Amino acid sequence: MNQTAFLNLVLPFKDKLYRMAKRLLVSNEEAEDATQEILMKLWANKSKISSYKNAEAFAMTMTKNYCFDRLKSKQAQSLRIVHSNYKDETTQLQKQVEHQDSLDWVERLMQQLPTQQRMVMQLRDIEHYEFSDISKVLDMKETAVRVTLSRARKTIREQLIQKHNYGIK
Repeated sequence: MNQTAFLNLVLPFKDKLYRMAKRLLVSNEEAEDATQEILMKLWANKSKISSYKNAEAFAMTMTKNYCFDRLKSKQAQSLRIVHSNYKDETTQLQKQVEHQDSLDWVERLMQQLPTQQRMVMQLRDIEHYEFSDISKVLDMKETAVRVTLSRARKTIREQLIQKHNYGIK
């Protein structure tokens, strides 16, 4: 596989790799380093990539595993999982503040979810992956992915309702 063919294969999902790394590693620098490392590994194994049915799912799995390894390493003790790539520039200031407040709450609530639920929400709701692709990336059955996503959404929905109602029932 030549360089042009490799770039044509990898460039469409390069940003998804970065967002996944950012979700897991928080820091822009860590996410950029992780993305670069994954792209280097993909380049080193470019002859094998064409044999994979879904190169994007393979790369996402590599990114997930690499980030988990980084999180486990001693030098990454202060890293945490977050999401912050949504900004709406078209709304009025008050609506923008309300949206940002809601996003901040969702981010905080997502941080409290178990890792598997966080990952499924990231891949499905933010990256818009199909359930079949998520099941491959996370090595789960498709029905388990659906159940995990449902539980994560329900947890966040209930906590947001409670927050917006200020605990009043």
